[in-house]
Parts: sequence; structure tokens; C-alpha cells
Amino acid sequence: MKLSKSQIGNISMILIISLVLFTPVGFHIKVFVNKIFASDAAVVPPNEQQTLVQYQWKLVDLEGNEFDFQSNKDKVVLLNFWATWCPPCIAELPSLVELYRDYKEKITFAFIAVDEKDKVAAFLEKKEYQLPVYFEASETPAQLESKSIPITFIINKNGKIVVAEKGVADWNSINTRNLLDKLLSE
Repeated sequence: MKLSKSQIGNISMILIISLVLFTPVGFHIKVFVNKIFASDAAVVPPNEQQTLVQYQWKLVDLEGNEFDFQSNKDKVVLLNFWATWCPPCIAELPSLVELYRDYKEKITFAFIAVDEKDKVAAFLEKKEYQLPVYFEASETPAQLESKSIPITFIINKNGKIVVAEKGVADWNSINTRNLLDKLLSE
């Protein structure tokens, strides 16, 4: 039985779709595509910026140590909600790692994993990421709740949420760095 060009094309398309949807190769393709389309995060217009009112939020790190979110009330804070199974999350992490390396002494970073501790620990070890990763131990403050990840918030020293970016973004951009420098100088 000889296959026509049309049949060969259809079989090839089914194989490619199966590869993307049902194998780890597909996960990596999704990460790659998300990296390509990552853009700068948008600043929330000043008249729409909400003030974070609840700082009594319990977070714990991989070793079970508590993170005192309350002690960061007068600091610039970057919060990123992510998971190891989320292609857009994985796509934006390298830019967040670069930003963290340069700003970790100046602003507070908290990478909140919406995942299992053992998977997060294995992922961080495999990628050799040295990030302050936490897990929620109490309810998320209302202004930080989201049904989707990744989502990243940048909060200024006055508690205003100046960035609330859903989806993948390039966090190591000049615009983000300029924004952080501006927030630090206020």
C-alpha cells in the first residue's frame, strides 16, 4: 500500500501534535515559544494602583523557616507566583534569576511556589538556581490573589502595587531595571 502525499502530511501532522501535547519535548517547545514572546512588564497606571493592606502573610521556605512578610512593609518587594509544571513560569525564570542576582541586596524577592516541595527542590538543584523560594502557610492577601500563574507583583515602599503582570515577561529588561531603580530612590 502506497501512501499519498496528503496521507503522509496528515500522519506527520498527527505525530508532531502528539509530540507537542503528550511528551516532555512539548513542554520544552512551549517554554521556548514563551521566551520568544516575552515582553516587558507593564506598570499599573497610578490611578489604578492598589495599596496592599494585609502584610500578615505566612510563607515558609524549603527548610520550613518562616518568612516575615510584615518586616518588608517599607521596602520594595518583588513577588513571583510560579510552578515547575508551568511552561510560562519556566520561560521567565532565567530573566528573574538575572534580576535577582543584581538586585537581591536592594529589594526583597519572594518566589512563591504553587507546587510540591520535593519537585521545587529538585528543579532548583537541577537548574542551579539560588532563589528565595517560599510556600504559602496562610491565605494570600486579597490584592495578590490570582487564578493563573505566573503572576508577578512589584510593590513600592508605600505598599502600592505598581506592577501586577500575568503571564510571561522579560524581567531583566532595561525598563524593569529603571523602574526598580526609581522605586528604590523614592
